[in-house]
Amino acid sequence: MARYQKILVAFDGSASGENALRQALRLACEEKCWVRVVTVVPPFEGELELTGVGDVHEAILRPARAVLARAEAIAKESGGLIKTSLEEGEASQRIAAVAAEERCGIIVMGRRGISRLERMMVGSVTARVIGHSPVDVLVVPLGAEIGWKTVLVATDGSVHSAAAAARAVDLAAAYGGRVVALSVLDVPDEFYAEAPAVVDQLIEKARGYVAAVAALAKSAGVACTGAVREGASAAAIVQLVKEEAAGVIVMGSHGRTGLARLLMGSVTEKVIGHAPCPVLVVR
Repeated sequence: MARYQKILVAFDGSASGENALRQALRLACEEKCWVRVVTVVPPFEGELELTGVGDVHEAILRPARAVLARAEAIAKESGGLIKTSLEEGEASQRIAAVAAEERCGIIVMGRRGISRLERMMVGSVTARVIGHSPVDVLVVPLGAEIGWKTVLVATDGSVHSAAAAARAVDLAAAYGGRVVALSVLDVPDEFYAEAPAVVDQLIEKARGYVAAVAALAKSAGVACTGAVREGASAAAIVQLVKEEAAGVIVMGSHGRTGLARLLMGSVTEKVIGHAPCPVLVVR
């Protein structure tokens, strides 16, 4: 079953971060697991003698300690227990490193911003954490709650989407929910006129991907409905979330390396930026 033994929350003190922490505490209660809260500050690289500050290091750390104190207050309000730590370094790398060191099963982060630009870009830290993380990453929009009753999983037949489908089925089984499997056919308009047979083949493949998820769900005793949509992938995913009132979207991470790991991919990034519910990116 999809039970997380330990949750890492990347907390920055923002409103979206506070919501993510509250949702993580809820999840910890349901999963009966531990919560580790991390705040990261960049290393100071200036000349200490030029700053005019007696203890510049302490001046840098003081606001971060206040952020962690706020996290402890939220945990107390929620009746939860957390362990906090203040890390120094590049944020995404430290978050991923702590997740690995502490053997956390999932990283929970808030999604900042609702403007068009912020939705498109999501945020470099979030993108980099997803790229570097050795574990699942759950991105929670401001005001959203985690819900497992309807779990939407996007599938394209890859090994990465297969991992996402397995996680979606496990979560639905664990919480008595159902799965909605979606495969999106996103091809140029000219294909329909110039290569209709190819389009038909792609549609059949997409149906096969959905059928594979349905079979997996059936074997686990989980109800599953499937859909094949045509159009822009991210828009189709977000639209079906609204139609099905899904509580979470599950997507696969494409396991990139090197510089490519810093880019989530346009579909994943757009879904995270526009989804009204949390998005779980599965390793």
